[in-house]
Amino acid sequence: MKRLSFLSGRLPELAVFVIFDVFYIIRMETDKRKKDIVAVTLVGSFANFLLLVFKFLAGILGHSAAMIADAVHSLSDFVTDMIVLLFINISSKPKDESHDYGHGKYETLATSIIGIALLCVGIGLFWEGIHKIIDFYFKGEQLEAPGNIALIAAIFSIIVKEILYRYTLCIGRRNNSQAVIANAWHHRSDAFSSIGTTIGIGGAILLGDNWRVLDPIAAVIVSLLIVKVAFQLILPAINDLLEKSLPKEVEDEILSLICETPEVKNPHNLYTRRIGNDFAIEVHIRVDGRTTVDRAHELTREIENKLRAKFGQATHISLHVEPIKNKDDK
Repeated sequence: MKRLSFLSGRLPELAVFVIFDVFYIIRMETDKRKKDIVAVTLVGSFANFLLLVFKFLAGILGHSAAMIADAVHSLSDFVTDMIVLLFINISSKPKDESHDYGHGKYETLATSIIGIALLCVGIGLFWEGIHKIIDFYFKGEQLEAPGNIALIAAIFSIIVKEILYRYTLCIGRRNNSQAVIANAWHHRSDAFSSIGTTIGIGGAILLGDNWRVLDPIAAVIVSLLIVKVAFQLILPAINDLLEKSLPKEVEDEILSLICETPEVKNPHNLYTRRIGNDFAIEVHIRVDGRTTVDRAHELTREIENKLRAKFGQATHISLHVEPIKNKDDK
């Protein structure tokens, strides 16, 4: 308890230090999107660090294996925050000699890593919960009663992680960042885990020895939710890394925008993919064979401007112009 009192007494000092550090980094950044991502990730990593320390102490002092497992989950959140910071810094770099299309896919790779980390945590929680249930019902092993401090830590974790989830998701959607949105769901998965921990610890404290098995049962249910979220993150990221085409409705919209230019006919051979958060579009268009090179160039610039206005200025566009032969041409 003395260690907890010491930690809580130092929280204001730590908070001032971290907030100063966050604002310093933000001030040094010139890219608005990167500033938002760095800020939200630093805030999340600071909160995750405090939570994992608090949970470990509460698990040890409260004799709660569930709370210690929850602390391990918070540790995975802290690690993924560091991964996001590392990969966002790389993905924001402009194209260079070895990366003609920029570094956007590093962010997709970060999303994959976060999803895999979530999957491993979910499977681990499931396996541990199943073993505790089997031991309780079939081997007659009694589970240790947790202390009130573990219950307080679980409730506090739910509140903090739900706030972090909503804040991080808002920033991720505003900046169209797959990695930040993935990290937001990691915050919520930790909140789900803490809900299961709260039910288990609360049931064990309030209902008696025979109900201590609620803890591993809740952990198994929560682990399945975590695995589901992990697959929702991993599968789209893998599709992007494997160069899957954009959805059909997006490709139809691309063709529709191109056809808005009257002099352009029959857009075809459309190839699309994602590069991080940006689109790559390659397409062939046809124009009158008597059109001058200057006019054909103007048409391609007009189409490029339309597409970038719709899908973002960082959209990679490659247009191949083909002539339409007239009957009078020999």
